[in-house]
Amino acid sequence: MFKIPFNKPYLTGKELGYIKDAVSRGKISGNGHYTIKCQEFFQQRYGFKKCLLTTSCTDALEMAAILCNIQPGDEVIVPSYTFVSTANAFVLRGANIIFADSCHDHPGIDEDKIEKLISPRTKVIVPVHYAGVACDMDKIMALANKHNLYVVEDAAQAIDSYYKGRPLGGIAHLACFSFHETKNIQCGEGGMLVINDERFIRRAEIIWEKGTNRTEFSRGESNKYEWKDIGSSFLPSEITAAFLYAQLENLFQIQSQRMKIWNIYNKLLSDLEIEKYIKLPFIPSYAFNNGHMFYIICNNNKERTNIIKQLKNIGILSVFHYLCLHNSAFYLKTNKNRVLPNCKFFESNLLRLPFFYELSEYEINTICKTIIAFFKNK
Repeated sequence: MFKIPFNKPYLTGKELGYIKDAVSRGKISGNGHYTIKCQEFFQQRYGFKKCLLTTSCTDALEMAAILCNIQPGDEVIVPSYTFVSTANAFVLRGANIIFADSCHDHPGIDEDKIEKLISPRTKVIVPVHYAGVACDMDKIMALANKHNLYVVEDAAQAIDSYYKGRPLGGIAHLACFSFHETKNIQCGEGGMLVINDERFIRRAEIIWEKGTNRTEFSRGESNKYEWKDIGSSFLPSEITAAFLYAQLENLFQIQSQRMKIWNIYNKLLSDLEIEKYIKLPFIPSYAFNNGHMFYIICNNNKERTNIIKQLKNIGILSVFHYLCLHNSAFYLKTNKNRVLPNCKFFESNLLRLPFFYELSEYEINTICKTIIAFFKNK
């Protein structure tokens, strides 16, 4: 057991009460009172056209792949430095994944290198807003319009984050959010598909409900409840939605506290960056910081490994993040190795520090003092 864990899910105190209320309403299978309240929260607060809760961000991505009508042999451009679901959702539909490199100064996709990856078989670009920090969506949407492509925002980490004042998840044709327990707003496991292109709304509801028109039928818009399309059981139960709604009610408070933690980290470690021992997170001028995580970038893998050990020795858990997908055993079964140096750099050197709502200033100071001592005493 670590004295300071990497993550600790935050509870607002209303979760169990709302779950009890959901049970007392007599409908807990999904798409009921709390599901609707959560979806309306996002539609009203951020102006998203249509939101559908899902059991995970993975499910939302799989729905997006179906909606984009991915067929075997279609190509989808995805950053290599991301979670496997970003790519796997499209692989399940038969897509060939074309991996893109990160930027040199932050882990997000290098927008300037996307166009050379586009071919006549390209169908979708999937930018990932790493750490809740926006990709340059104007560049990406311009490319999509030029080449007649769809864009799916992987906004798993990007709740309440913005690009030039526009909420992330509200820019591309489709977007996917995560409410996993490591996220700012969480319900253990959960996600959401955002549909910004009205052409997709009706079909999205059908795919969401196992390929049936059940949602239309329940609204009285159809006199028959029948199988219409492919789909799956993507919607969560009302118990999950009730838990999530308790979190959403406290979004401002949660975000304020997370930004306080982020700023303390940034201030305490800033001298190490000035002295070139590490690099701190870079936020482009067009982007917003939503306090999703705090990471440092070491100069080499050996230093990162030794910092992890030193923190672990005093009961603090820190972790590295993604392994490059273009070097994964699964991908290399059917593809040649590609050289993506920026992805490889972040894979080797990025270190995530403990980050959760109840992390105290004393604990942050302990973490930072340990890291500072590591470099000063070398």
